[in-house]
Amino acid sequence: MRKIWMRTVVIAGLAVVVGMRARAQNVIAIDATAPMVAPQPVAAKLGSSRNPRGQVIGINSQYLTLDGKPWLPVMGEFEYSRYPEAEWEQEILKMKAAGVQVIETYIIWNHHEEVEGQFDWTARRDLRKFVELCGKHGMDVYPRIGPWVHGEVRHGGFPDWVLKNGPVRQNDLVYLKEVQSFYAQIGAQLKGELWKDGGPVIGIQLENEYPEGPAGSGRGTEHIRKLKEMAIADGLDVPLYTVTGWDGAAVPLDEVLPTFGGYPDAPWQGTNKSLYGNEIYAFRFRNRVAGNMGAVGGGGQNPAASYKNTPFLTAEVGGGGQDTYFRRPAFDADDIAAIAPVMLGSGVNLLGYYMFHGGVNPDSGSITLEESQRADDATDVPEKSYDFQSPLGAFGQERESLRKMKLVHYFLNDFGAELAPMTTRAPAEVPSGPKDTSVARVAARTNGEAGFVFVNNYVRGLTMPERKGFQVELKLPKEMVKVPEEPIDLPAGAYGIWPVNLPLRGVAIEKPVTLRYSTAQLFKRVETGGQAYYFFFALPGVSAEFALGAGAKVTGLSGPVKTSRTESGVMLRVRGAGASEVEVKLDGGVRLVLLSEAEAEQVWRGDDPSMLLATKSNAFFDGARWTLQSDDPTMKFGIFGKVKASAEQKIAKDGKDGVFVEYDAVLPKIELKATVTKVQEAKPHEPWALGPKLSWRPNALPIKPEVSEFAGAAAWRIEVPPVPAGAEVSDVWLKIDYQGDEARLSEGKRLIDDDFWNGLTWTVGLKEALPDWRSAGRTLELRVLPLPKTYPMYLEKADALHFDAEGAAYTLSRVNLIPQYQLVLNVADQR
Repeated sequence: MRKIWMRTVVIAGLAVVVGMRARAQNVIAIDATAPMVAPQPVAAKLGSSRNPRGQVIGINSQYLTLDGKPWLPVMGEFEYSRYPEAEWEQEILKMKAAGVQVIETYIIWNHHEEVEGQFDWTARRDLRKFVELCGKHGMDVYPRIGPWVHGEVRHGGFPDWVLKNGPVRQNDLVYLKEVQSFYAQIGAQLKGELWKDGGPVIGIQLENEYPEGPAGSGRGTEHIRKLKEMAIADGLDVPLYTVTGWDGAAVPLDEVLPTFGGYPDAPWQGTNKSLYGNEIYAFRFRNRVAGNMGAVGGGGQNPAASYKNTPFLTAEVGGGGQDTYFRRPAFDADDIAAIAPVMLGSGVNLLGYYMFHGGVNPDSGSITLEESQRADDATDVPEKSYDFQSPLGAFGQERESLRKMKLVHYFLNDFGAELAPMTTRAPAEVPSGPKDTSVARVAARTNGEAGFVFVNNYVRGLTMPERKGFQVELKLPKEMVKVPEEPIDLPAGAYGIWPVNLPLRGVAIEKPVTLRYSTAQLFKRVETGGQAYYFFFALPGVSAEFALGAGAKVTGLSGPVKTSRTESGVMLRVRGAGASEVEVKLDGGVRLVLLSEAEAEQVWRGDDPSMLLATKSNAFFDGARWTLQSDDPTMKFGIFGKVKASAEQKIAKDGKDGVFVEYDAVLPKIELKATVTKVQEAKPHEPWALGPKLSWRPNALPIKPEVSEFAGAAAWRIEVPPVPAGAEVSDVWLKIDYQGDEARLSEGKRLIDDDFWNGLTWTVGLKEALPDWRSAGRTLELRVLPLPKTYPMYLEKADALHFDAEGAAYTLSRVNLIPQYQLVLNVADQR
């Protein structure tokens, strides 16, 4: 008996040691053996789903479908009325080049009917023209018709007169009549542009951040039902109807589908402390709702059961965040790009961003159109700027986040049909909360045989540890797959998506080669010249491995890669983390191409699925016409495949061909220098007025200064020279580095743009900001209010502030004019 007892103790002790070692080595066990659950019909009564071409949009309890096949689209918000109509087409093309397939857009009521009965659908408010341009370029459209939209706009989009006429956001007869008139106008604008008519409009969002109400009150689900009935009566018959699903949302599941989201910060909150470690960087295994969504005055979150038998769709995954006067976060590219893999690993089957493209509030009549506490709104935002630190900014400027995000979008464009039906599987151990950094963050999605592993070791504002001995043990019904085969050290800050048992389908073979796993991220598949190319990029700090199944035959190698035979097939190990350009040829016309992350971020896809262009320049396409834009007049680019490029400017091959045939183009350089003169010193900052306390935010927040206070601001005159005739530039960026509380840029009495200081360079595009920006010199005025050292706000970049002897910060350190050079290529397929 004693021997048996001792043996038990020894075995138990060994088990504890093994368990501790597994934890220390970060071996993550995921059991994916449970049977797949077949998708079921949704309960919602949806609209006409077939277009005249015979294409059908469908939906089941797990995913969207297009022509009966799983469909996982990428959607991004771009609000037409916040951008000049002359530039819409270019910006739509930029979004398309970034892998976005659906443009969602708020239809903001007070942008169209500021005065009761006087509708404006012209110029930048021309909804129909915007939708037509989207359709012209194969982009679907998802209008969000309110009537209340939030969007950090005055009264959430309600015209002032609507609020004066009586109760809103309920089945009040006066209010419903007003909404019916607005919806009828939208219906007229979209007539012939709906999916059923052959147009691009595939769905409608009703209301926004709308909570449930008591039965019989005419609020909550009763009101959502009424809004849908009215929208259909006004001709808005579409395949999909949705509402936002967070904050105690009213979601009548027999009528609409819920959407979700999450943001990297919460600028609407009333704390002046950091909000690092929020849940958007943690996989959502138990609930779809974020704890940091921007609903105003909400009443808690719905239980997960509320969304039973609906797919996990998103409309507001943060592409950035709008700074408010009180909270001013400043986002890095990884803060934004790390979110999508987490959302996809959580089961998301519509990746929808808010915002994807920033903008500027339009001019109005006697009021300003921003959300402000003086207008009885919840927060204060700039009068004009709605930049949102989004991938494409307020003036169309590209941010670093876009290049990282588009690699996930390209992956979904090519492999979303495989991912959409896959079920999310959680590890045996998960973090105890969003700030728990002790446990690795991992998820898997599988179909029982193949799948993808989602890894996230990045959390905004938190110092993440290196995961020593990191390995995922994915238990499938018929086998255990270890990813990777031997544990690795996963660096702090790493995040990505790894394929498991991916069929590599060649052009010339019937049976695909199996990629058992890769520690590089897959982002593109291209067929050309009888070959199927699979493009991957190496995660920074992670050596790339490719484990190929039995039957794989390597017929050619290029780059620092070592091959070896294993019991299950062939192992390819690339020497050096983040190695540059490796190509592996497999029997049957399959090629694996590995790029560094930086190289992959330079890759842009074209209209032709086999067309890829690599460049550090910003790039977008319209058929065979490619446009490259850069602040460097020397543009280098590479073209994949047998393709011939031509341009009005001189271009030449540079003789450094690899996977891409490389070219150079040198445009004439121009020098633009602004003349800056200080014309007024600042007076002391006036004491802050406080806004009201709110039920959901009990502390009163300082209100942004009155416009009249800028009479005492520090002021500079900025003289902008004309652009030389014939210069090959598409825009000029006015870049302003200053310190202070708030700044306003004007020409005469016209406010061009404004900014709350957040430590980032303020960029204004002259093409959008100034009429006749090329031909004439302009005189602008910059005014900056001083920031007292006793400021009460949350400023993430506060360490950069420099205060003078009087305890105020108001300096202008740099004003630069940066030409954006443009090269237009015509690309002809020579295959």
